[in-house]
Amino acid sequence: MKTLQEIIDRSKRVVFFGGAGVSTESGIPDFRSAGGLYKSGDFAGLSPETILSDTFFYRHTDLFYQYYRKHLLYPDAKPNAAHIKLFELERIGKLRGIVTQNIDGLHRAAGNKLVYELHGTVYENECLDCGQSYSLQWLMETEGVPRCPKCGGIIKPKVVLYGEGLDPYVMRGAIREIASCDTLIVAGTSLMVQPAASFLSYFQGQELVIINRDPTPADAEATLVLHAPVAQTLGAISVEGGSKNAHQDSGA
Repeated sequence: MKTLQEIIDRSKRVVFFGGAGVSTESGIPDFRSAGGLYKSGDFAGLSPETILSDTFFYRHTDLFYQYYRKHLLYPDAKPNAAHIKLFELERIGKLRGIVTQNIDGLHRAAGNKLVYELHGTVYENECLDCGQSYSLQWLMETEGVPRCPKCGGIIKPKVVLYGEGLDPYVMRGAIREIASCDTLIVAGTSLMVQPAASFLSYFQGQELVIINRDPTPADAEATLVLHAPVAQTLGAISVEGGSKNAHQDSGA
């Protein structure tokens, strides 16, 4: 923890790259751990990867929504200590961007503005026919396959399903932030999901920090590796020294 604090204090441009492990302490299951989504058993005899694919969505929309509502929607989840600390680091000018694989919207709920949601968000839904947007609250009040009140079209969550490409704007912004930071904190991700995991290849800074319960493919390249809960770890970081340094760098 002392080393992590020292790295953050001397950094000028920190970027955070996070996965499902960032939100587990908010009560949202991750994917590949013992209690994760992919270990929870099959749904109608199918794997989560199959159900959460674009092909399955269009062919079996009713079954997709049964699974989606049960396993991916946590509207009562609140930002944990990690989300809150990242907001504090952004507020003082230390954190320059968040690149997240999560769709839960908790970074924005904590107050962060510089967020690149690689896989979209459950809080936005769109009619496939007329493009009308609908909120998560609206979706939660529907049953079965949600349809647009305006045109009758099927509503699709604005999340990136298996088989779909990432949004080009979001992808370019995420790569730009990772390429220009001096410290990259990678947390709560196994770095097994592509193409998101490949974004680390753009990092050219000095300090690579890995915070994850299990080993990752990037551990050998990291300055610091902490096998610990993300919220507990980041929550213990002080932003006071970082605030002073940020003001000095800006000429204040």
